Amino acid sequence: MPAPPRIRPAGDRALVVEYGVAIDPATNRSVRALGCLLDGLAHPGLVETVPTYRSLMVHYDPRRVSLSELRRLIDEAHDRLDSVRLPPAKVVDIPTVYGGAYGPDLADVAAYHGLTPDEVVTIHAGSEYLVYMMGFTPGFPYLGGVSPRISTPRLATPRTLVPAGSVGIAAQQTGIYPTASPGGWRLLGRTPVRLFDLSRTPPVLFEAGDYVRFVPVDADHYGTIQNAVEARTFVPVVRPRE
Repeated sequence: MPAPPRIRPAGDRALVVEYGVAIDPATNRSVRALGCLLDGLAHPGLVETVPTYRSLMVHYDPRRVSLSELRRLIDEAHDRLDSVRLPPAKVVDIPTVYGGAYGPDLADVAAYHGLTPDEVVTIHAGSEYLVYMMGFTPGFPYLGGVSPRISTPRLATPRTLVPAGSVGIAAQQTGIYPTASPGGWRLLGRTPVRLFDLSRTPPVLFEAGDYVRFVPVDADHYGTIQNAVEARTFVPVVRPRE
């Protein structure tokens, strides 16, 4: 059983339930378990729960649940964390072309660590990354667990425009930009897969608790997949995590 969380107000319609300060799978599991328990109550005063790396934002309607009652619900849910069975995790394969115009920072990351670009690709693509949280822009997955061998700080000056599908790293995080936007992560590659699509149900490809595996492809294969994505015939490889 994790230690009792710290509960902090976030305006007059939300509370933040904090379980720690580190990027840690066990801490994140507590966050997601608490969210599952609170969502399962179907309480009319609970509007939404939003998991982050180490805390849960609980949005509520103060007209339908008092602050004291909400705190009681959170405390009771915390006491039942060990009984929660989270939904089975899935692994989503993300085809990615590394380097060149697709990954303009790959060579710099390699030089920073005294590695070759191919070694950086092998390391980055050699892990399954936990989706700790979604945010920044719709569909952006924050993935933890980047190897210390390639962990690299953000750019000193962010780019004003990062292309959609760009795969980047920032310290021990990696992620994928679903849409074109500013960004300061170091770009290793790009995927043609759409992470956010309003025509899908659900519109996002991942949710917190899933895993992502990056699969290196060449530019020709990237183009083939991109054509299939645009024709809406591309089906990502998704499998249960063992």
